[in-house]
Amino acid sequence: MRSAAEHLAQVLALVEPPEPRRVPLADALDAVLAVEVRAATDLPPFDNSAMDGYAVRAADAAEAREGAPVRLAVVGESAAGHPWPGTLAAGEAVRIMTGAPMPSGADAVVPQERVVVDRGAVAGDAAAGSVVAGDAAAGSAVAGSAVAGGAAAGDAAAGDSAAGDAVLLPAPAALSAHVRRRGEDAQHGDLVVPPGVRLRPRHLAAAAAAGVGEVVVVPAPRVAFLVTGDELVAPGGTLAPGQIFESNAVYLEAALRALGAVPVDLGAVGDSPDAVLAAVSGADADLVVTTGGASVGEHDPVKAGLAPAGVSFLTVAIQPGKPQGLGRIGGVPVVCLPGNPVAVAVCVEVFVAPAVRAMRGVAEPPWTPMRALEAWRCPPGREQVMPVTIDSEGVRPATSGGSGSHLAARLASADGLARVRAEADAVAAGDIVAVRRFTV
Repeated sequence: MRSAAEHLAQVLALVEPPEPRRVPLADALDAVLAVEVRAATDLPPFDNSAMDGYAVRAADAAEAREGAPVRLAVVGESAAGHPWPGTLAAGEAVRIMTGAPMPSGADAVVPQERVVVDRGAVAGDAAAGSVVAGDAAAGSAVAGSAVAGGAAAGDAAAGDSAAGDAVLLPAPAALSAHVRRRGEDAQHGDLVVPPGVRLRPRHLAAAAAAGVGEVVVVPAPRVAFLVTGDELVAPGGTLAPGQIFESNAVYLEAALRALGAVPVDLGAVGDSPDAVLAAVSGADADLVVTTGGASVGEHDPVKAGLAPAGVSFLTVAIQPGKPQGLGRIGGVPVVCLPGNPVAVAVCVEVFVAPAVRAMRGVAEPPWTPMRALEAWRCPPGREQVMPVTIDSEGVRPATSGGSGSHLAARLASADGLARVRAEADAVAAGDIVAVRRFTV
């Protein structure tokens, strides 16, 4: 009898990741990055404004103060996607929007709420770039309180300025104020996303912002699954005597999707060894998982069909999940599980999920020590994997009286699994067991 750890090692040795391929960002969500993403450009690619306001030369506003603002002529506008083409000269300002390129010659931005628009006053009694003396300037407009010419600040926002207007600055502008510098986020060639990362929306956005439209990923493995049994009826059908509703295919398809694999349903093939072999041999997949028919009974079609083709059948020292098979058919790895629903769920968590994660390059979630809150029995000589409920105090069996590989309905109440080493014949309240919440 093989230990669970030994069997897992054999399963992992059998599988290989699919060949990496290049895909557009739209198809890369949840894939594992095979080749790092590096910035294709500086990010941001140009100096730009962090505020709506006015691009200025900081030196022009050096003498500005409350009561004696500096007047600058507005000579144009820079908007996102529409940069101002000129070069800012002394005494000039350019209306600028958030994200818009900084004009040549400008080295600071003054937010629009800190200026007053002085319409049509550039050629008036105070030259552009000059300090306006006194307590009120340009028609009694005090900087920060009114728009010059008598309009209230709230009635004519700074955004209404146009070439030919002026703005009054009541305070100096610090060099580089409200300016996002080219390459301050990332420079051309910088690492943006390292390999091995499971790509989430934030990673895709970072790649896109850095000018990368395609990434090289480990594609989702194709995992085919097959269920067996003449007694199986599709959920929602009508049961004849001796029949049961089929649940393993429903579980496997959902579990494989949750693991990031592409599930391939080979269907239910009844109890025909030839049909089992034909279905498995024809599978277009990176891994095949079968359920049921792997034990020593006279009507175990998986063993009868696949053993002559090279799949080894053995017992694993685990409860539930003792009868299993492992091998290759036509070069494709095949993992054969028992047919009882709880055994399938346990074996997927313990053997199949780690294999899929290994194929994808995803790290295995850890098992955590937790306290058993009540006692339960264990099978001597086999590692027990018990469905449990989990709370802040510890764990309790989700299936009373034992692990019960047939107790499918009770599995829904479980939060995860507890592993008890093979040497134990019982768990006492207060004992420490290894626990992990379900990963699928």
